[in-house]
Amino acid sequence: METLIEIEGTIVKVLPKTLFRVRLDNQQELLAHISGKLRKNFIKIGIGDRVLMEMSPYDLTKARICYRLRTTLANSNPPKRSFGPKHHSSAPMHHNNPHPGNASRAG
Repeated sequence: METLIEIEGTIVKVLPKTLFRVRLDNQQELLAHISGKLRKNFIKIGIGDRVLMEMSPYDLTKARICYRLRTTLANSNPPKRSFGPKHHSSAPMHHNNPHPGNASRAG
């Protein structure tokens, strides 16, 4: 079984088809694609993000991004999420009445 090299880098350019240009700490740049788990879970990766990659020892110009590292900025400002029901405007909805003209007539 082949041994993978794990290395960290910073995204410097977003390319088409989930490819990224990544700069390593030694200033070398390589081409990386995202792993299936990141794609499946819709993990967003952008310029400036720190990522953990796996490389084959046989081709050191390409890598697979397997994890987006958290930064202190990301931890200090978490996104605001609401998991409750969505609130709509207070205007009454009339689309449930099959005969809207009959409601105004007093019978």
